Amino acid sequence: MSESATLTERLTNHPKLAGVLFMVLLLLSQAGSAQANALVYYAGP
Repeated sequence: MSESATLTERLTNHPKLAGVLFMVLLLLSQAGSAQANALVYYAGP
């Protein structure tokens, strides 16, 4: 077995890591959407 484990091997050995990765990706996608909405600039009439 090699020193560096692949992602699938790590996820099978540590199932909670899959949940953590999913939550991080979910939060990052939400933060990106919130930042994009915050940067919208309306010049006004």
